[in-house]
Amino acid sequence: MFFGRKNPFSATDAFPLSDAVMEFDDSSAAVVRPARRAMDGLGAQGARGASVAQQWQQAIGLIGLYAAAMVGFYALDVVSAQVLVVLAVLAALCCLAFWALFATALHQKLRHRHIKLAIVATALACMLVLFYLEPVTQILLAPFAFVAVAYGTFTVPRRTLLGLSACLMVLYAGVVGLHYLEQRNVALLRLEALHGLALLLALPAFILLMGRVQRLYRSLYHASRKIKNIQEDAQRDTLVGCFNRRYVLAALEEQKQMADESGIPLCLAVLDIDRFKRINDELGHLGGDEVLRTFARIAQQGVRGGDVFGRYGGEEFLLIFPATSLLPALNTCERIRAQVESHAWTGLLKGRVTVSIGVTQYVLGESVLEFFSRADTAMYMAKEGGRNQVVVEEPVAKGDSVLSESSAHAFL
Repeated sequence: MFFGRKNPFSATDAFPLSDAVMEFDDSSAAVVRPARRAMDGLGAQGARGASVAQQWQQAIGLIGLYAAAMVGFYALDVVSAQVLVVLAVLAALCCLAFWALFATALHQKLRHRHIKLAIVATALACMLVLFYLEPVTQILLAPFAFVAVAYGTFTVPRRTLLGLSACLMVLYAGVVGLHYLEQRNVALLRLEALHGLALLLALPAFILLMGRVQRLYRSLYHASRKIKNIQEDAQRDTLVGCFNRRYVLAALEEQKQMADESGIPLCLAVLDIDRFKRINDELGHLGGDEVLRTFARIAQQGVRGGDVFGRYGGEEFLLIFPATSLLPALNTCERIRAQVESHAWTGLLKGRVTVSIGVTQYVLGESVLEFFSRADTAMYMAKEGGRNQVVVEEPVAKGDSVLSESSAHAFL
């Protein structure tokens, strides 16, 4: 049976472990890969790019830096304790507002850039409030304004940041005017005006220069996405959408090595659509292709997360069960067989579409060829036994030359 075919494992490029098995995807996903997401912050729903936890860590980290600087000012006796209290209240109110935004899932209706913009604007507004209460904090306003703007650089558009900086300068001028009206201190007015002039000239220049970094970031992001998409396309069968032969064979070799190293169980199933030539004769090759796609979709809906399902060739498929013993693998195969049999196939078919499946468990130390051969033999036993069934070829200890009479069981 098996040895009459060309040896599928003879080519040295069949197992490119370094690049073909980048990660073991959940092959129970939909047959057609979901639409590739746009760049974080640039697509319609870019908020998926960064996790909520990461956003909280970044925002709290920035608040912590500013608070540490304010504590240092307090230790040097240049700000009062009341300012620290106001800072704590503002930080608590801002965190509470953003917590409510995430807790109510309203952030899912917003683009990631809008959330980042709100964080940056809130930070600048809070610093302006503290600057109004304590003029000496203008020393912190300029550097932390740059930090806040840098936080939103990669997601907030450059024009928006420039507009935000213009609003900042207008409000800064307003605070300076209030200080002069309240204190009539010309020296303070000059000092604050000098700080404002420096911020007015430096902040837009910083945003424009960071725009170049933003464009570089976008280029690198899109290049990395293209590379990842090429890798994903290289792993997929173009006709049916599941993993292709190259990937599934590489995954099989990888899982064999893991089983040898750890001793965890490993199972393999070979699935073959029954009487596929008849299907092609009745529906034509295009109709046969549609049957293949439908079968692959049904099979992938039936496998568990972590299982690796791929097309070996023609109407034959492989299903790898990592860290799985024989009974759970058998149950999955039987579920797939029943779902294929009960599916509402096109009325042009004169008979049902069924599948014959052979499944076996890996014996530590055996070759991939021996492992595959046993599953393949079980599949042919299912064919010879009447098709539309799952046959288990029970493994024997390495070195045993004879299988017991009960080593193969058919499950109708």
